[in-house]
Amino acid sequence: MYFPTTRMRRLRKNEKIRNMVRETKVSNEDLIYPIFFKDGLGDFEKEPISSMPGEYRYSLKAGVEYAMHLEELGLKSIIVFGVPFAEQKDEVGTPAFIDDGIVQKAIRAIKENTNLVVISDVCLCQYTSHGHCGLIAENDDTDFGLEILNDETLEYLAKVAVSHAKAGVDIVAPSDMMDGRVEAIRCGLDEAGFENVAIMSYSAKYASAFYEPFREAACSSPGLGNRRSYQMDPANATEAIRECELDVIEGADFLMVKPGLPYLDIIRMIKEEFPLPLVTYNVSGEYSMIMAAIEKGYLTDRAIYETLLSFKRAGADLIITNFAPYVLENNMLD
Repeated sequence: MYFPTTRMRRLRKNEKIRNMVRETKVSNEDLIYPIFFKDGLGDFEKEPISSMPGEYRYSLKAGVEYAMHLEELGLKSIIVFGVPFAEQKDEVGTPAFIDDGIVQKAIRAIKENTNLVVISDVCLCQYTSHGHCGLIAENDDTDFGLEILNDETLEYLAKVAVSHAKAGVDIVAPSDMMDGRVEAIRCGLDEAGFENVAIMSYSAKYASAFYEPFREAACSSPGLGNRRSYQMDPANATEAIRECELDVIEGADFLMVKPGLPYLDIIRMIKEEFPLPLVTYNVSGEYSMIMAAIEKGYLTDRAIYETLLSFKRAGADLIITNFAPYVLENNMLD
């Protein structure tokens, strides 16, 4: 029957009924907070990230203290990024896989002081002198005269993952977009005796304009050219299915779509296609534009929860987001 017998507003008339029939919810278990640790800061120093309002690079002690605070608020998972000493960077990203690297130290300290699930970003861009996610060689046939060497990079990515596993990480998250890196990392972890360390692959990672604030935060902008030869073309959708399928075959335990907001259709596609847990990364540009709009008064902070809700509604199981502290501190979750 139709109106007036059928009235959709009956299920919206007050908050109790709206909560009863709500189809999608966001909880604290869904959120993963990305935290930046930087070498060279004072003991409890934190350094503002100018392009990300309210976000900081942390010294080891300051970052661990903040992680403990977030755990008290209900956070369950954290993903660690590192910013090494600039003078340590080299052609192969050595600071990414040394035992006393900033990420390795941060993993150990967080595991010793919290019960958080600790995830680590596995990539080379923050650690290489050239700022690319893989080894490089001159090649006049490429867009900017440099070729990112896929196969030669795999050995180094596996070394990074194993070094994180030795430090005690629960999950490694390769973000480099080299072909075959999930298999290389899985083999490296298993051979080193870390068969229980899971892989959260950045499976469908697009060459997006929304990464710019992160590149400032992690000091990881490429010195020459761009990353379009290894990150995905934003125009492509079915290619994301192929990328995810290969990661599943190679042994990924989680799949990921990055960025989030401009790629809700991709999240839905991947969720319908694969039975693995699906992560989306609510990236720095998405965070910064919403925070800037809130600061200007163009939006209210309701836009934050609505953004997170859109990821869950599209099919994401987990969300990496810089909004995690805000929503926890302001009791915004269901």
